[in-house]
Amino acid sequence: MAINFTRRFLLTLGVCLLVLFTCLTPSAWAVNNPELLPDVETPVVDLANFLPKLQEESLIKNLQDFEAETGWKMRVLTQYDRSPGRAVKKFWGLDDKSILLVADGRGGNLLAFSIGDDVYELLPRNFWIELQTRFGNMYYTREYGENNAIVEALESVKGCLRQNGCNVVPGLPREQWILTLISSIVGGIILGVAVIPRKEGQLIAWQWGLIMSPLWGILFIAFGMGPVVIRTPEFLPLFRNIIGFCLGAVVAFLSPSFIQTPTSDSET
Repeated sequence: MAINFTRRFLLTLGVCLLVLFTCLTPSAWAVNNPELLPDVETPVVDLANFLPKLQEESLIKNLQDFEAETGWKMRVLTQYDRSPGRAVKKFWGLDDKSILLVADGRGGNLLAFSIGDDVYELLPRNFWIELQTRFGNMYYTREYGENNAIVEALESVKGCLRQNGCNVVPGLPREQWILTLISSIVGGIILGVAVIPRKEGQLIAWQWGLIMSPLWGILFIAFGMGPVVIRTPEFLPLFRNIIGFCLGAVVAFLSPSFIQTPTSDSET
């Protein structure tokens, strides 16, 4: 009884703290501080000083050239203590062909995006979620810096817009490739175990391999090969996953011969 009461009390307390934290967290769009914006329009407003001077100048020129070339308007706002909020919409004239990247170091993820409706026709919502989690997470920003996280995210967007859209973020991070390799190896192990002979004189139990094909097929094809093929044209990661699948299958298939109890030729 006491344990159940304690659990309920802790759950209620956690919900109250979450609601209180949400209510007290300042929203970037709930304020309107146009005085924080410069007098001259520029595609980059670096209030948090994330970008070194030379990199900021280079980024400004790249965004201006990209807009002149393609018509897509890309803007960058970095903030920390204070935010211009709604004032940026009028300052930049954001419309359906606009992409606003907001870099805010106060949250768990550095990056947030405000996307025009026309952009979603080429880059769906799952693209932006993956883009945010790949370049905006604390591990990436800690290793490469906030400035490079901003630039790399923008480069991914620009590349996809130039090729008329992407369903996923191009490029295969090492961490994601390791997950695909593990999935491929596990799929191979399942296949190897499934086709182990179960009858005397049977070379391979191919029927069981077919029965288990939905499982090892999903692990190898959908989770092992799929993410690699759609994110990079390089053959090496795919080749390694295929080798991992084959090795997993061979080791699992041959495992009974290694674990059999040895028998003596003569009795004592």
